Amino acid sequence: MLVLRSAALFVVAALFEIGGAWLVWQGVREQRGWLWAAGGVLALGAYGFVATFQPDAHFGRILAAYGGIFVAGSLLWGMAADGYRPDRWDVTGALVCLAGMAVIMWAPRNGG
Repeated sequence: MLVLRSAALFVVAALFEIGGAWLVWQGVREQRGWLWAAGGVLALGAYGFVATFQPDAHFGRILAAYGGIFVAGSLLWGMAADGYRPDRWDVTGALVCLAGMAVIMWAPRNGG
């Protein structure tokens, strides 16, 4: 049950993190306006808040694992929002990142 809760939190946090970064990008780089960028900053703050609900209390571990989610999620977001088409190395790298995230978060540990 803890793994399912943790995975759900990763999905929600990834939406805020990647969505926030995308909104900032759209607001500044694509010149859609500062309201888009401000919405992105708020979403990035929400990502940080959601991350605190992970069952593991080690900040470094949580942040490292979110890095793996960010890589894979960013490719998916780019495909959905911007028409990006990853090549096989993008996909391979994302899978490696997801495997690393799973090891970091859910590998059995002795003594916590």
